[in-house]
Amino acid sequence: MFDDEQNKIEKFKNKIWLSSPTMHGEELEYMTRAYETNWMSTVGKNINDLEESFRNIIGVNASVAVSSGTSAIHLAVKLAGIKPGEKVFCSDVTFAASVNPIIYEKGEPIFIDSEYDTWNMDPNALKKAFELYPDTKYVILVHLYGTPAKVDEIKKICDDNGAILIEDSAESLGSTYKGKYTGSFGNYGIISFNGNKIITGSSGGMLLSDDEESIKRAKKWSTQSRDKAPWYHHTEIGYNYRMSNVVAGVALAQVKYLQDHIKEKNRIYESYKDGLKNLPVKVNPYDVENSEPNFWLSCMLIDNNAMSECKMMDCSGHYELESEKTCPLEILDTLFKFNTEGRPIWKPMHMQPIFNSSELVTKDGVLSKEEKDTSLGFDIFTRGLCLPSDIKMKPEEQEIIIEIINKCFE
Repeated sequence: MFDDEQNKIEKFKNKIWLSSPTMHGEELEYMTRAYETNWMSTVGKNINDLEESFRNIIGVNASVAVSSGTSAIHLAVKLAGIKPGEKVFCSDVTFAASVNPIIYEKGEPIFIDSEYDTWNMDPNALKKAFELYPDTKYVILVHLYGTPAKVDEIKKICDDNGAILIEDSAESLGSTYKGKYTGSFGNYGIISFNGNKIITGSSGGMLLSDDEESIKRAKKWSTQSRDKAPWYHHTEIGYNYRMSNVVAGVALAQVKYLQDHIKEKNRIYESYKDGLKNLPVKVNPYDVENSEPNFWLSCMLIDNNAMSECKMMDCSGHYELESEKTCPLEILDTLFKFNTEGRPIWKPMHMQPIFNSSELVTKDGVLSKEEKDTSLGFDIFTRGLCLPSDIKMKPEEQEIIIEIINKCFE
């Protein structure tokens, strides 16, 4: 536990954020171009150039820039052909935006448990899910915190079962698996330019695919499904999803800094790994041999025997102070006292009230809601936390944060 009486660390004058936008100045030039050319709209050179940039970077044939990563997932769900009542397998430990588009189309999400090697979808649990529900034809895979999942295994399971793979790479832009960028493995890939991501447009996202005809259709949907006619003519329901030319300008200016940002995030990750090595914790793991994460968020998992008593209810939590032990909530509260932002691990979808009726499949089968929650996702959530990972955090500031965390175990 952290002893306020004995530790005289000074509070940070400027807040250390979890992950905030890192701007470079050129963003204003591209925004000004949109203004001066009067393309203050959802068409323009910035959008076209941004789409081309990511076709080249990710290595896909087609792309469409949209207003958010969520809208990109929704378009992918529609392109996949998910119908009301059809089951969709989805990563359990993720943000709700990965799942909500399934509900938009009245599909039925079934959550797939995680594994400890990458904290992503467990291929063994996915295999079990197909054994239980062999008619399912859709999978949404998330690369959590920028760490690539076990892509080869998951893709083979999808291929063996004739399932469409939607790859949610909102958090993993720039990450690679066996030298290939995430977002290029599935039938459809999604990236995000939200304000807290590795690069930002302030908002926005993009749908990627090698299927050019599908992307043309998604682009039409994203502009209210206007048909070619002298007047407004519609034969399909559409959406106001197209990206703004101004937002595209911000993201476009950031593209050349992607690798620089990844390098800085990697430095932050390695500093935590070294600074916490003498504690009973582990930083978020990845496949060192096959993957290169973007290290968007650095996280840690407390060993079971070092956990103090901690209860995490629906919207609040409670913990006991114990010598030589701590828990995620105590560490987060302590960091907050020093003007520093951390976060709990994303609360698994099967634990969310809105998805209370949805099933979770582990490698052993469907988890009964009457039994104790033995899922790996639940375990990672209760013992883990996201650490301050802001690129603008100075090395000496991170050293103080590491000192604070160490003192929580005294």
